[in-house]
Amino acid sequence: MPKPITSYKSTALAMSNIALIKYWGNSNEALRLPINPSISFNLRDLYTTTTVEFDAALERDEVVIDEAPAQGGAYARVVKHLDLVRGEPNATHPKFARVISHNNFPMGAGIASSASAFAALSVAACAALQLSKSEAELSALARQGSGSASRSVPGGFVAWRDAHAYTIAPPDHWALMDVIGVVSSGHKKTGSTEGHALAPTSPLQAARVADTERRFGLCEQAIRQRDFALLAEVIEQDALMMHGVMMTSQPPLMYWLPASMAIMHAVQELRASGVAVAFTIDAGPNIHCICESAVAPQVEAMLNAIQGVKQVLSSQIGGPAIIVR
Repeated sequence: MPKPITSYKSTALAMSNIALIKYWGNSNEALRLPINPSISFNLRDLYTTTTVEFDAALERDEVVIDEAPAQGGAYARVVKHLDLVRGEPNATHPKFARVISHNNFPMGAGIASSASAFAALSVAACAALQLSKSEAELSALARQGSGSASRSVPGGFVAWRDAHAYTIAPPDHWALMDVIGVVSSGHKKTGSTEGHALAPTSPLQAARVADTERRFGLCEQAIRQRDFALLAEVIEQDALMMHGVMMTSQPPLMYWLPASMAIMHAVQELRASGVAVAFTIDAGPNIHCICESAVAPQVEAMLNAIQGVKQVLSSQIGGPAIIVR
C-alpha cells in the first residue's frame, strides 16, 4: 500500500503594490470590502516569498516572519487566514501548517508589506493543498487577509472595485518606476487595518468617497494614454485627500515626518523643472515617487540629497503572484 501523505508544501512569491488611487475605508469591515475603488501597480523588486507546509507532525500552526517567530496579533492574523483555506469544502489535509515568510523590504512602514504577504500566503496555501483557484478567487481570498492584498494577485496595473482585483494594463504598458524615499523603516503605531476603521470618523471621508469615481476615471485614462501630466495631478490630489481624512479622524493619524514634507516639496519643484515625477503616500511617512524610468536616476539623486532620507528603494512594474516551487 502507498504511504499516506503527511505533508503538503508550496512556495509563492507576491509583490508589494503602490496605490495610485487609494483604498481607505470599508463598506464591510468583516469582509474587507472597500468603500471606494482603487488603482495600483505591482512593484517587481519589492516582494514577499512565503512557504506553506501542512504537516501531520505539527501540533499547532507555526509562523515565522523574517526569521522571527510571529506572536500576538501577527500570529493570529495568519492563523485566521489559514482557517479560510482549511475551510474549503472537500479539502483533506493535515490540520496544522508551518508558514515561513520573508520580505525583501521593511515591514509595517507604509510600503504595503501586508499586501504582498497575504497575496503570497493565499497563493502558497491553496497550491499546497492543490486547490484549483482562479486569479479572481485568489484575489478575493487575499482580500480577506489584507484589502490591498487583492491587488497583489493580478499583475501590472491593477484595479479593485468589489470582491476582487483585475489587471487593466500589463507591466510593459508604460515604463514607470516607483522610487521610494524611506524616512522611517519602523512599524507604524497605527496600522492600516485600524486606520480603515477610523475613516468614517472624519468629516472629510464622505466628500473623498463621493469624488473617487472622478479620480478613478482620470487615473485610468492617464494610464491608458500614458499621460504623465494627468497622472501626476490626480495621484497627488488623491494621496493628499486620503491623508486629510487620516489627519481629521478621531483620533487623528499623523504619519508624516519633516523629511516626508521635504520630499513632497522637492518632487513638485523637480516636476516644475520638466522632470516626469509625482508623489504618492500610503499609510506611513515614506514617500513614493512615481516617475518615468528614464528619469529615475535624477529622482534617486534628489532623494539622497534630502536630510532625513535613510534609504532609497526603486522598483519597476511587476507581474502577478506566482508559485516558485
